[in-house]
Amino acid sequence: MTRTTSRTLLAAALAVLALLLPACSAPAPEQGSASDDVIGLLLPESKASRYESQDRPSFEETVARRCPQCEVLYANADQDAARQEQQAESMLTRGAGVLVIDAVDAVAAVSIVERAHARGVPVIAYDRFISSPDLDYFVGADGQRIGRLQGEALVTALARERTGPSDPPDGILVVNGSTTDPNAAAYKQGLADALEGAPVEVLASYDTPDWSPDKAQAWVSDQLTKFGSRVKAVYAANDGTAGGAISAMRAAGFDPVPPVTGQDAELAAIQRIITGDQLMTVYKAVSEQGRTAAELAVRVLQGETPVMSSRVQGVPALLLAPTAVDIHNVRRVIVDGGVYTTEEICVEPYTAACGAAGVTTSGASG
Repeated sequence: MTRTTSRTLLAAALAVLALLLPACSAPAPEQGSASDDVIGLLLPESKASRYESQDRPSFEETVARRCPQCEVLYANADQDAARQEQQAESMLTRGAGVLVIDAVDAVAAVSIVERAHARGVPVIAYDRFISSPDLDYFVGADGQRIGRLQGEALVTALARERTGPSDPPDGILVVNGSTTDPNAAAYKQGLADALEGAPVEVLASYDTPDWSPDKAQAWVSDQLTKFGSRVKAVYAANDGTAGGAISAMRAAGFDPVPPVTGQDAELAAIQRIITGDQLMTVYKAVSEQGRTAAELAVRVLQGETPVMSSRVQGVPALLLAPTAVDIHNVRRVIVDGGVYTTEEICVEPYTAACGAAGVTTSGASG
């Protein structure tokens, strides 16, 4: 799917979701009763910068524009599933008429969905799917497609260094996401699809607790001690774990750093791509995803039953197409696409690398 096609489909989906009912009613709800002007937004953690810098602002700004009377109750669980359950209960008690939840633990979050439905409150799973028969909607990206994009980029990069079919398989380390995140399993499957038949050997793999960059760094460091120069690349499921892996390889004396994948298009990852320290990342149009979820939440809050474009395990879903980003398209996708400005990216010590990569040419848009 081309970026133009992806944008066209997303614009069409948002146009459908933008057909809202009249403004929300004003009376305050009784304690514990669902209100038609209160939305609960629960995000899982703050180690990945996207949640506070992109997801939350785009969601809150869209609600403010589409339903000025609506109140957004916000909470970040800091990777604590029990805390997220308490936050959800608090929002239900305060009258949330719909919950939008990016689950810390998708299994634990099933009880949140059940409690919400017991009170007649619909639930939208955001970014991470929740396997519950009571789940109403899902807004996210195609996780298996993301894993394939990462794996294909890794296979292509390794192929450039091979001299012939008689070369031994290239050894890689695999740094997966947290087992509590259902997307991590989808990324694994996509990676397996991309590696099938390729001359690649997985030396070791790791499920990173809480998506922790520090834990990813410690694990990669241990594996480098064991495998040394046999490590030709690292699959990292997101940009945080990629940063940890790169730090471990630099500390071990790898120069240049072997190819490393990522995901989320975090600012630090974009800067690492420009300097050549990170092979690629996956841009999921997180801000658009936040806006889409907000549009949907307002419509559901106001009593509509939207028709969605897809289904995941039978649940109506809207899936946004991911885009692989590397040194060749970073300006077009990230700068021209309005994700970050050159002023944000090209601070010292990245100024010279930005110039070499053609990122600081005139006409950058924010």
